[in-house]
Amino acid sequence: MNNRVFYKSVVNFRDKHLGPRRFVILLSFIVGVLGGLAAVVLKNLIFIVEDLLTHTLNVDRVNWYYFALPLIGIFFTVIFVKYIVKDKISHGISRILYAISRKKSVLAPHNMYSSMIASSLTVGFGGSVGLEAPIVLTGSAIGSRISNFFHLDYRTTTLMLGCGAAAAVAGIFKAPIAALVFALEVLMLDLTMWSLIPLMISAVTAATVSYFLMGKGAVFYFTLQDPFVLSNLPFYAVLGVISGLFALYVTRGTIYIESVFARIKNPFQKLVIGGSILGFLILLFPPLFGEGYLTLKALLTGEVQDLTHNSLFYELRDNSWLLLLYMGLVLIFKVIAMSVTNGGGGVGGIFAPSLFMGGILGFMVSKTLNILHFDAVSERNFTLVGMAGVMAAVMHAPLTAIFLIAEITGGYALFIPLIVTSAIAYLTSYSFQRHSIYTERLASKGDLITHHKDKAVLTLLNLESVIEKDLKMIRPDATLGDLVKLISKSKRNIFPVVDEDGHFVGIILLDDVREIIFNQELYQSTLVADLMVSPPATVSPKEPMGSVMQKFEDSGAWNLPVTDGDLYIGFVSKARIFNMYRKLLVQFSDE
Repeated sequence: MNNRVFYKSVVNFRDKHLGPRRFVILLSFIVGVLGGLAAVVLKNLIFIVEDLLTHTLNVDRVNWYYFALPLIGIFFTVIFVKYIVKDKISHGISRILYAISRKKSVLAPHNMYSSMIASSLTVGFGGSVGLEAPIVLTGSAIGSRISNFFHLDYRTTTLMLGCGAAAAVAGIFKAPIAALVFALEVLMLDLTMWSLIPLMISAVTAATVSYFLMGKGAVFYFTLQDPFVLSNLPFYAVLGVISGLFALYVTRGTIYIESVFARIKNPFQKLVIGGSILGFLILLFPPLFGEGYLTLKALLTGEVQDLTHNSLFYELRDNSWLLLLYMGLVLIFKVIAMSVTNGGGGVGGIFAPSLFMGGILGFMVSKTLNILHFDAVSERNFTLVGMAGVMAAVMHAPLTAIFLIAEITGGYALFIPLIVTSAIAYLTSYSFQRHSIYTERLASKGDLITHHKDKAVLTLLNLESVIEKDLKMIRPDATLGDLVKLISKSKRNIFPVVDEDGHFVGIILLDDVREIIFNQELYQSTLVADLMVSPPATVSPKEPMGSVMQKFEDSGAWNLPVTDGDLYIGFVSKARIFNMYRKLLVQFSDE
């Protein structure tokens, strides 16, 4: 059965038995199953690769494998991306936001598998990034392509893309509530209450698939052992401030280092530089190898000395202050390791590194308090809450951070400190950095509209569909008499002046000539060239609608000429754009 026959049979079944809404529910379930399977496949693939490469290493000595492996992984990734995919696939979340903003939520077919393969090569060989962004891109692409196959509208395609993202997060962490919040908070989907149902179905379905195939254990799972102590709340507030300030270093440091690599045009030169720096850092600080979840498990189970395994600092593992210094260096160099991994050509995200850095930061704060003999605080709880704090500040997603940590700990006993730390961390970061690490690059290029609903609707408008080409044109060498004849035949009060070659010269406004059009003595002696004026602005036929509306706003005009270079195309009116805008707004928000 070919695609066309399958498509027609499904559409006929939908129209006869389901209807549009039930069909969307069915698709959300399918996206949830596929997203959950993708998450399971990727996590198992990474586990196999990492275990195969590292299970024989001795913990009490430096292993030079740590220097070579990341370089090899980035090399394979670059070869795969450059010669097989032949498209950019890094920064998965930013790519999703760009698709929603500029591509009507349509992602390329290869995104359903390319990020999984590339990230497994990068992270499996030790790249210091996370798998969450690539798998979210994979899930989003699955939802987008399924919707595109059935020719669904922009709003439904965006919803299916969000369902795929929610399924991916739920499949990795087995945290359906956090996955749902992630789709709403990070992707900023403008959805109605009805649209939440498909998101919930996808998230729960993916989590169920993951449970069925992988058991209860997620990326990491921890059962709370220490109760929340109310008197420690001020310390959690301090942790929030520290997390927010550290997030600034993460965001700005990452963007700066990656911008330096972006100036290197030769991809193989980039991978050699990035891979060599990464290998050297991992050689010194083995916790930088891979995603870092083993480090978090060590912090949560009290086996902190494990962080020094395979490092030059193994003999210092029993000295608390030197161990804290070592962890501080790991924290600082994690940002560099993460940045050179992606900058050198690797593929991975910031999700896992945020949790990694937050966990270390939270542990360091609590360990310092305990060493200085403040009120005894739970190092496990501070590790968990620190994970939420840094994640909330870096991703500008406090709700996602709160619910994720709550779900992976199996309860809400830490809900109060999670809220306090995440909120303060987010507000601290936002005070200095308006955009998250996901949106900063898009915002700097004017490509971020998912967080601006007015721009979101404007993007759906096609300028070419509102260009008016019925205005009466007149030549610059025509006389006032010719203009009066044209005015008598026109219902408009604006007349484009175009030369014999079709070049736009200027405009005639009826209000400007109203006082002389009845003076017949001027009919032959006055030329249009003497009466025309230049418009306050011109519009290109390929110009984004946001830019067009800004020109209307700046000029105060209600009509602007559309020109391709200096060739006249037509006119665009603010009134017609507003009319189309209203129709799309109703469609965009209709239940």
